[in-house]
Amino acid sequence: MYNLLDGMTVVEGSAFVAGPSCGLYLAQMGAKVIRFDQIGGGPDARRWPLGPNNESLYWEGLNKGKLSIALDFRQPEGRELAQRLATGGDGLFVTNFPVDGFLSHEVLQSLRNDQLTLRVMGWSDGSPAVDYTVNAAIGLPYMTGPADDDRPVNHVLPAWDLLAGAYSAFSLLAAERDRQSSGRGREIRVSLSDIAASSLANLGNLAEVMLGGHDRPRSGNNLFGAFGRDFVAKDKTRFMIVAITPRQWSGLLTSIGIAPEVQALGEELGVDFARDEGARYTYRDRLDPLFEVGFARFDASALEAKFADTGVTWSKYHTLQESISAEPRLFADNPIFTPIAHPGGSNYPAPGSAARIPSEKRAAPVAAPVIGRDTEEVLADFLGLSDGEVGRLHDAGIVG
Repeated sequence: MYNLLDGMTVVEGSAFVAGPSCGLYLAQMGAKVIRFDQIGGGPDARRWPLGPNNESLYWEGLNKGKLSIALDFRQPEGRELAQRLATGGDGLFVTNFPVDGFLSHEVLQSLRNDQLTLRVMGWSDGSPAVDYTVNAAIGLPYMTGPADDDRPVNHVLPAWDLLAGAYSAFSLLAAERDRQSSGRGREIRVSLSDIAASSLANLGNLAEVMLGGHDRPRSGNNLFGAFGRDFVAKDKTRFMIVAITPRQWSGLLTSIGIAPEVQALGEELGVDFARDEGARYTYRDRLDPLFEVGFARFDASALEAKFADTGVTWSKYHTLQESISAEPRLFADNPIFTPIAHPGGSNYPAPGSAARIPSEKRAAPVAAPVIGRDTEEVLADFLGLSDGEVGRLHDAGIVG
């Protein structure tokens, strides 16, 4: 947690990953983020994974450091309160509610002319979508998996959600910076489909297919266009190896003792593997057996020592549970993590900002709230309601 956005207030009305992660990143940089939900919790309040007390670890993770107010959107006065929240304070609102309806930008801008609304969407035309359906539509599941199997392979990481959340935070801050000089409000729409399409285009994948006239063939665990793959040591330990630069390549060959064989293969094929990383991919079927033999000569401990001496880029394969102790740089010794008590009753390490600022002192992350915990505080301090007005809203079931 840092204070770079201290003094900024953002209101969030969203669910699932992209919208809440946008609010999370802003909160981790010091913004006050007020999240509103339906009384009893929205559609993501109980999503898996679950903790020992049946609490949603998913919800706790994505909503750290936020304030929570619970409203009944089914009642007109509850919807009106949501509109007042969205347009209050700094007029910064993050949502994945539909384009039309009581939280449309047109409605909000009629209440506040300089309103900034960041709207996360599935498809850019307003059609519903989630990360995994966008991923299926754009073709990545057919680029992943064994070369001898044509079934699609779904990725377990919601990459487009996470990228959309980060891009949304960036876009909202860009719009806020412009508003400081222009005074202009606007709606910014970030869709998972546009994030996916632009990402593949920026990486050259789209041009590759359009210019080549065909899809890239699957290549299993081989890194496309360079040298990288999993190999097994003598003691059955599995390593992921990547060699892109000439130094990484020469270090790897030296470590496992196959430089003469690779040199001879290059001469036979008329290629310079040391300088042409693409050739390492093109001739992977000839190179891989040489590396498999080289790895099988050594136990993992011997390989690790050799790799350290020669500058090889590598990692051993771990399950997530194994990585907790096997890779202390990730969790145990990582200063972005601090053990804290969470609202579901469990204690476990939680990350603050993933960015490190050496000149700034890092504050410990703040746990997610219980849904509706801050209702009275938000109504009184943010909207300026009296105790009597807050009590009436409670009694009427409009807030909880």
